[in-house]
Amino acid sequence: MQFDSLDDIRAFCRDLPGGDARAAEAAAQRQQILTKPPGSLGRLEDLAIWLAHWQRREIPRLDHVMIAVFAGNHGVAERGVSAYPQAVTLQMVANFAGGGAAINQIARQAGADLRVVPIELDRPTRDFTVAAAMDDDELLNAIEIGYRTVPPDCDLLAVGEMGIANTTTAAMLCAALLGGGAARWAGRGTGVDDAGLARKRTAIEAALEHHRAILGDPLKVAAALGGRELAGIAGAILAARRHRIPVLLDGFVATAAIVPLAQLDAGILKHCRAGHVSAESGHRALLGELGLEPLLDLRMRLGEASGAGVAILLLRAALACHAGMASFTEAGVSGAEK
Repeated sequence: MQFDSLDDIRAFCRDLPGGDARAAEAAAQRQQILTKPPGSLGRLEDLAIWLAHWQRREIPRLDHVMIAVFAGNHGVAERGVSAYPQAVTLQMVANFAGGGAAINQIARQAGADLRVVPIELDRPTRDFTVAAAMDDDELLNAIEIGYRTVPPDCDLLAVGEMGIANTTTAAMLCAALLGGGAARWAGRGTGVDDAGLARKRTAIEAALEHHRAILGDPLKVAAALGGRELAGIAGAILAARRHRIPVLLDGFVATAAIVPLAQLDAGILKHCRAGHVSAESGHRALLGELGLEPLLDLRMRLGEASGAGVAILLLRAALACHAGMASFTEAGVSGAEK
């Protein structure tokens, strides 16, 4: 599928593919006959049923799990909004390639293929305080890259990002589309001091004023106030929905990437779960706005899909119980008296 215009994305979000309610019901019925009190595995049961719904099979699989990490650079970094120089984005992409980052270790333990997708790191987006970060074509190109990253036969997708200054961009999208201004959404990101946090909030407020005319259009906002790696994540989310692949979102930035799509249709979130709630100050509020309940709360704030990667292990536990436990009849165990 190719998105040639913003209207193509709008049309897709008006007619979202669904899962399989019959497979979900069969999975729910199976949970009732396994050797445990009904509901005793709590959210693990819900996760198994959710996987069944989107994979359209009573017994889901996690044979082909992929973690996609998108990387981009941001013009607003020149405003001193990050504790690290922009060169770190490319350096960390090299670290991913060399297997030295946290996500490499987590992906290995989670049994997931890791794909890192840098998007034009040598050409940062424009500084959104004085110009549009991207035009429509640049946004569409990044969405297309994200869309084509996702293989149709994937059983589960986890998405994350790398990009110096991208917590500023994520907070920018939230402020523009959800309201509340910079004070509500801008946190310390990579660890900026008070002066850096003030610069971050000033940049967001300046951009809100500069782009006031487009704030009612989520996709125009995604272009003018977003980033390439966030658009790549949005494209991957659209591809996953097209192929009915369940998705684990990572932290604040990865969740903010889906806000423009959720503004078009909140149903875009149905195939997504929040892998964790990060320590970045705006993430918990953002999950609340989107109606997403995090699977984990480990005070992580690394990005690079690390929290979503850890949550894959939780899904593997849910599936192991769902697929491997014996029924009361098979085990010769008496069921609950009626």
